[in-house]
Amino acid sequence: MTTTQRPRHVGILVETDDSWGRNVVEAVCRFGHSSGWTVLISPRDAQGRLRLPKVWNGDGIIASLRTTSSVRHVKNLQLPVVDVGIMVPKCDWFARVATDDAARGEMAFEHLRDRGLTHFACYAPPIGRYSDVRSMAFADAVTAGGYQCAMYEATGDDTAGWLTNYSNVRRWLSTLPRPLGIFAADPYPARQLVEICSADSIRIPDEVAVLSGDDDELLCNVASPRISAVELASHRIGETAAQMLAKMMNGDATAKPETLIPPLQVRGRHSTDILAMADDEIADVLRYIRDRAPDGITVADLLKAFPISRRRLEQRFRAELNRSPAEEIRRVRMAHVGRLLLDSDKTVTTIAAESGFATSASLSQAFRQHFGTTPGDYRRRNHAT
Repeated sequence: MTTTQRPRHVGILVETDDSWGRNVVEAVCRFGHSSGWTVLISPRDAQGRLRLPKVWNGDGIIASLRTTSSVRHVKNLQLPVVDVGIMVPKCDWFARVATDDAARGEMAFEHLRDRGLTHFACYAPPIGRYSDVRSMAFADAVTAGGYQCAMYEATGDDTAGWLTNYSNVRRWLSTLPRPLGIFAADPYPARQLVEICSADSIRIPDEVAVLSGDDDELLCNVASPRISAVELASHRIGETAAQMLAKMMNGDATAKPETLIPPLQVRGRHSTDILAMADDEIADVLRYIRDRAPDGITVADLLKAFPISRRRLEQRFRAELNRSPAEEIRRVRMAHVGRLLLDSDKTVTTIAAESGFATSASLSQAFRQHFGTTPGDYRRRNHAT
């Protein structure tokens, strides 16, 4: 007589109040459905905390561990666990798949620096949604780039409740030089910054450019102005976590590593739409590149459009951006291709034609050199559907 093995029961302890959490949960469920899992999504106890009920007979857990009490709850269940956050120290009894904060910090700094900004700050009030690692990674990237980063120092007023004390933030902003690029840890503090600047008639992005460390379709798009954000590979995090949990539930004792996944891109919106450069002509060249790079322009096209020698153009680009005009054209062009792969269902052949490449093969070769993977694999691992 044969017996049918019951489906795996997997608990998902991830908040779904933002785009990141919903994307992670969606990717886990997609993998789970294809693997025959039964999933329990974001169950709560009588106090509103994410908790698995005592009657639940589970096989594994995917959780965003944020507090010592949540760690204790999950550990006591003695099941395979994969953490998809980075709020608590890594322990041997669980695996982790999370965003590479160092890569996030570098990407955020490069986005702000590419806009000609030379003054930087970080706003990450302690609201329990992220660890200090996120803000320190941005500060480290700024320091490595040869600049200073002003850090917002929380006070007792800030930690007393969820919302930050607006008076403290206003005072902090008044002490900082402008134009200023501010990295906000996630969409919630980013939205607060935009609201405070609006109340105090601080112009965004001309005086203060705001970049969120995570994207949220609602909060970042309904803000005025709309907020630029680092777009995380949240679907890939969820899929990778599910794959890792499957191995652990099958008895793979080695499947407890820490896997860090870099962000996808910065999704630029109006809050960082600035070119704050002393060299007005180079700012004009950059605008030209950002408008025309997808058409397949070359440095020769720049020299035709602007009355400047190649050598002088190279020198001034190095001084402003620490890269050559050709490197800037390639960077903008590849960013355009990456957005099309993630935001549309267009074929690689169509994207190649719309991005100035003669063939899909030439696009694939350039894409692999820039991103380290093929266009198809990039889309498959990061696309929402």
